[in-house]
Amino acid sequence: MLQQVHSFKTDSNPVFHMRYGGGHINDTYMVLDDTGRLYVIQKINQNVFRNPKAVMENVHAVTAYLRCRVEKLREALCLVPTKSGEDWLVDEAGDYWRMYYFITDSIVLHQAADPRDFQESGFAFGYFQRQLADFPAEKLHETIPNFHNTPDRYRLFKEALKADPMGRAKNVSREIEFALAREEYAGTLMRLLASKDLPLRVTHNDTKLNNVLFDRDTRKAVCVIDLDTVMPGLSVNDFGDSIRFGASTGAEDEVDLSKINLSLDLLESYATGFLSACRDSLTQCELHHLRDGAKMMTLECGTRFLTDYLGGDKYFATKREGHNLDRCRTQYKLVAEMEKYWDEMQSIILSSSRS
Repeated sequence: MLQQVHSFKTDSNPVFHMRYGGGHINDTYMVLDDTGRLYVIQKINQNVFRNPKAVMENVHAVTAYLRCRVEKLREALCLVPTKSGEDWLVDEAGDYWRMYYFITDSIVLHQAADPRDFQESGFAFGYFQRQLADFPAEKLHETIPNFHNTPDRYRLFKEALKADPMGRAKNVSREIEFALAREEYAGTLMRLLASKDLPLRVTHNDTKLNNVLFDRDTRKAVCVIDLDTVMPGLSVNDFGDSIRFGASTGAEDEVDLSKINLSLDLLESYATGFLSACRDSLTQCELHHLRDGAKMMTLECGTRFLTDYLGGDKYFATKREGHNLDRCRTQYKLVAEMEKYWDEMQSIILSSSRS
């Protein structure tokens, strides 16, 4: 570990390092140099990211682009180069390492204390969209192929349903019917992309609250972090995944479905923040289909949970029997809520785009 730390061109001599953060994928450490400057160094998990070079090429391209377009340096992540001038290190074991300058006086929120936190996260991801609106997304690697190709997710679901290796299909007929009834809808956004009605964008693909840094004192959004899943995609999906995760009134694995509802107030908070930052850089087609992004990401996520349940819980980690089925049910309940409030969702989003 010391060898990796000293391979980077820190401002002064590193004197201390320790484990940092609550992430479950990459190994992350805080580093202190003898002037008191802080850094974050990470070893990329190659079990999750099978092509770490492509991941780092994306991260390098996006951070370099953002650094030229922010008003304050703390508004974008900045890679620390290695002493040989590279933006990442490959050590003797073949592990990939990267170092960032630590953004001081910032905090990560794992839960919104009030709607203002959710609105600020919306602003952060909207600002991320606006900053990268002119970036040629096709030049980035697709590090996770077909990540939000919902028809392909349905293909995998139907394969798991046909194989039914655990004999579970007979117990989930309602969930199967729910998914199949929306199969035609599932291709909506990919068809719009194919026809070029929806533009290809640089997307974050993990737009959760805890991937935004907030100022410790003002609680205003500072910048977006965790760029490993940045790749070409649809802006409406980034918007939608935030709504899926943040505008639900219950936990993703809640057993009591009566607790799962769509909060229109939280939808409005997020849409207000997001669109105040990027409405001028979105097309009319993107604005019109933001609510489809919310429904599509929720439907896709629920179908992925159902697929994994049918296949024997091979992908998502589970903590109890039927855990993936519980997750599927919460997502499908949220889809039903969105369908119930479909017109209201559009009214809120369009109103937010004009305010």
